[in-house]
Amino acid sequence: MTEKHHNEYKQAISASGKDIYIPIEIGDPYHWIPSQHIETLLNEGMRGLSLADLPLRTRSKVVKTAVCTALGYPVPKSFKKTQPRFFGQQLDTYAQKSLNLQIWNEELSPTRRYAIIQVLEDDTVGKVRVVNGQQLAILDKTGTITTKYQARLDLGIESRELVAPEDTPSMLLHVAPELVFDATTSPVQEPRSGELRPILEIFERLSPLVGQTFLDPGVDQERNRGAALHGMACLALGYSRYEDTGQFPDIKHQLLEIKLQTSPTIDLGLVEPSSEEFLDVQKLKGTQPRHCDTRYAMFYAVTDGKTVKLTHLFVTTGEKFFTRFRKFGGNVINGKIQIPLPRNFFG
Repeated sequence: MTEKHHNEYKQAISASGKDIYIPIEIGDPYHWIPSQHIETLLNEGMRGLSLADLPLRTRSKVVKTAVCTALGYPVPKSFKKTQPRFFGQQLDTYAQKSLNLQIWNEELSPTRRYAIIQVLEDDTVGKVRVVNGQQLAILDKTGTITTKYQARLDLGIESRELVAPEDTPSMLLHVAPELVFDATTSPVQEPRSGELRPILEIFERLSPLVGQTFLDPGVDQERNRGAALHGMACLALGYSRYEDTGQFPDIKHQLLEIKLQTSPTIDLGLVEPSSEEFLDVQKLKGTQPRHCDTRYAMFYAVTDGKTVKLTHLFVTTGEKFFTRFRKFGGNVINGKIQIPLPRNFFG
């Protein structure tokens, strides 16, 4: 089974007769468009679109009309004020001339997708990025999003702990031991039934990384630290290369989130590991993976400012996460959320 081309999703939407308000089940193999394909379709369909000299309300309608056309939806006679605006795909759109993203009177949702549309100086559309609420929460350094979950990591006697010795019951039918991935298999492609390594095997493959070191890119280079660890984890799990889309979970093909800890506070963003909400991934033979089915590989490390050394590994399912790590955080916010987007957000 090969990955669908983005135009196949567009054609399926066009043929379905669905409008943007008809709910689509997360993971529907025909009509739920994966985030990376939404991004490709919007970039193909919207880049260069002129918004010059348009009043704000007209500009908003032109943008939403272009999104409909790009995704294969009919354009409604009028756009309803639903939350999110493109209800069927759980998608909201924000046209941005500045890097200050403002979201009013809504909480961020980890499964909602946000199309951030770059408006250039000449008022034409540049690039489009599609991210989910979890990714936006990570970008928020201002503290305006308070619906973030955290947990505390207390080191034990063992340097390697398998917290959950078995996968969740709903995933057991989809795991297979001793898989061999060919060179075309990507760590960020959609998970498939029969291509998930058992959690015990993930633990065994990642355990030799404890004791290994890599160069520390610096205290303010958290993302680059994480990338170095992700690369090591991808090779240990049998992939020929490292890839990262910034989406949850990190290694989507294995429903595996990799975390690097240099302090006891575990930042979980908007995702509560034990949640039974559906993940934004394709179904596995009719089964929709949930957040609690996600596997977590958490490495603890120490650094002297030059070298990072991995000292501990914890592997668990989301379902068993809080049997080992103490939860705190998770307040509700109302009003306006302001997220300063990084300068390189659009590349």
